[in-house]
Order: sequence, then structure tokens, then C-alpha cells
Amino acid sequence: MCAEQDHYKPLAPPVGPEPVAMVPVVQLYARDVPDLVFPAGADLLQILWCPLVHEDGQYAANPRLHWRSAVVTAAGAVAGEPPRPHTAEGDYLPRPCTLSPTTAVEYPNWDLPEGLNALLGERFEALKEERGYDYFEVATTQQSKVGGYPAWTQQPDWPDCADCGTRMEHLLSVTATEPGMGRWLPLNDRDPRQDAAPSWRVEADPVALDTFGHDMCLGDLGGMYFFVCRRCPDTPYTHRYDC
Repeated sequence: MCAEQDHYKPLAPPVGPEPVAMVPVVQLYARDVPDLVFPAGADLLQILWCPLVHEDGQYAANPRLHWRSAVVTAAGAVAGEPPRPHTAEGDYLPRPCTLSPTTAVEYPNWDLPEGLNALLGERFEALKEERGYDYFEVATTQQSKVGGYPAWTQQPDWPDCADCGTRMEHLLSVTATEPGMGRWLPLNDRDPRQDAAPSWRVEADPVALDTFGHDMCLGDLGGMYFFVCRRCPDTPYTHRYDC
């Protein structure tokens, strides 16, 4: 439950200032994401957030990240439906959906060093002329993901660990709704009638288009990016939001 008082949208009478139920956003088991490094004793990652805008400098949902043991969590589970928030911003209420993890190789986009960007400029132009797409359109996945580079909508904002001062590692991103076309469209979501289309122009199966993904906008197609420090023993985390 979120009992903080800095909600951007005040709770209207007769609801009053009661705590707001947080909503589950991501649940990952170690067995399903073998490349994700879990802290010792944990094999379950859960992210929940308060679905109201918080005035904490980022003006977004207020998330919490938990590393857990699946066995211990299951033993303490309570039967029945989880509580629903009595008031919420619709953009922060995910549609129930499952994950189908797919491995992808990506490259820095906004995080490309400035000097390297200038050095490769001519090659990028040639690539666009030859293939019909821009490097910055296809370098980094836009979907929600574990690892890789944040698909920043605005300028990169990498955090440093408050405890040891080192730059934190990108853990995962929860981004806007899944794209309906392009290179990063998962294979099992593509329209089978477009087998001959280039991967960067392929479109989704229209039957599935409105059913996959969490159906959240997160501002103007932005994202919530989570970072951890693995040097510190308690694996501290923080987040960034852009839109």
C-alpha cells in the first residue's frame, strides 16, 4: 500500500486520504530469464507501483522493486484477488498479460558516445541510403526489456549509486505499449502474410495487435527505467522516468 501524501491527484471525498493499493507491473522468475543476475537467495523479481502521479521531481507513478524467494513468497500468499486501488491514473494501470522472453542484440542509441557518433556519421548515412532505415531507429529495442540500453525518449540520465558513487547498471525498462511494426516486433506477433517484408518494416498480425502488451501509455510514449548497483551488498536500486 502507498500511504505517501504527495499524490498529484488528491483523493476526492468520500474516499479521503486512505492508503492506495499498489498494482503489480512486472514479475520475473529466474528460470524464465537466465541472463538476469539475482541476488543470493532470490529467484523472483517483482515491481509494483502506486498508480497515481507523485510530485517527487519525476511526476510519475511511484515504484517499488522487490527481490524475493519464490518458495517463501508462495508460502505466504493470501487467497483471493489482490486489492485494487480506489483511485488511479489510467495510464499507470497495466492490462494483465504474460511475458514471452526473446533474446535480442542491440546497440547504444542515445548512449552512443558523441565522438563515435560523429565518426560513424557517414556510415549511418550510407546505411540509410542502402537499407531504407536510420541507425537510431533500429539500434535499441523500444519494448519493455531486461538489460541492454534504456530506450530513452529524452536525453540519457544514468544514475550513480548513492552509497558507492559508481554508475548504476540498467536492470530493466517498462516502456510504452508494444510497437505494431518494425525490426523489434517479436517473431510470433508478426503477420505471417509478410514473410517477404524486411524485418524493419514488417507489421503485426492485425488479429493480435490490440491484445498484446500492457496497454499503458506512460506519458507521451515514454518509459520507466530501473537501475541497480551490484557492488553494494544490498543491491540498491533507483529509477528514472521520461515521456
